[in-house]
Amino acid sequence: MNPPVSAPAIKVVRSVREQVTPEEWNARVNLAAAYRLVALYGYTEMIANHISCRVPGHHDQFLINPYGMLYEEINASCLIKVDVEGNTLFNQTDYNVNVAGFVIHSAIHMARHDVDCVAHTHTPAGMAVSAMECGLLPLAQTSMRFVHIAYHDFEGIADDLEERERLVRDLGEHEAMVLRNHGLLVLGRTIPAAFNLLYRMERACEVQVMALSCNTKLIIPSSEILEKTFDKVRPRVDRPNRNGDLAWPALLRKLDRVDPTYQN
Repeated sequence: MNPPVSAPAIKVVRSVREQVTPEEWNARVNLAAAYRLVALYGYTEMIANHISCRVPGHHDQFLINPYGMLYEEINASCLIKVDVEGNTLFNQTDYNVNVAGFVIHSAIHMARHDVDCVAHTHTPAGMAVSAMECGLLPLAQTSMRFVHIAYHDFEGIADDLEERERLVRDLGEHEAMVLRNHGLLVLGRTIPAAFNLLYRMERACEVQVMALSCNTKLIIPSSEILEKTFDKVRPRVDRPNRNGDLAWPALLRKLDRVDPTYQN
């Protein structure tokens, strides 16, 4: 008779989905989708930049990307949960949170409880406009969404916690801000709303760079027309298209056709 064989120790590994609430998992999937969409549309700068969303049911916790992963690699399980004090609450990766990302996003999440999602980019067009003294011009209908936005002067790499107060002060009640000599910042009451706004702001910056490169006189509508248009295109609860809600399912279908692993 052969000697009994000891059963090997079995390490039970629980999935991230099993360790978080259904509401948090849903937020993770949608946030991962936002990262993949930003990559798909070419708004990335290697591993830099960040998109965050508030953890459902918690005013002082948010999810953000691991610093070291490309946007095209982000999925629901890899997102890191932190609080506004800088404590890591949940992290299943070998990476940490970018310090500048924490400073910028914690500042907004602490001050603006009316929004759940914050996105920051360094695109060529966005950085170009951030260096223009004129700011973002209302050159086309898409651009008129940004008739009223904020501006924050460059203070160096945003790794100083003291800058949070000035970021919040300059942002005020706006939904978009140009970080001078740096890039763009948008926020939305939902993840779809933030992505929708980011897409349109990036497009507005691209239009401006192209128009200014033509070396011709530009036409800007009257202040009355600009204000009227802004009022019609700004987000409102009763306007699902302006909030990004109408397009979001279609964008998820687009991602599913390309690579559905963002849901993992």
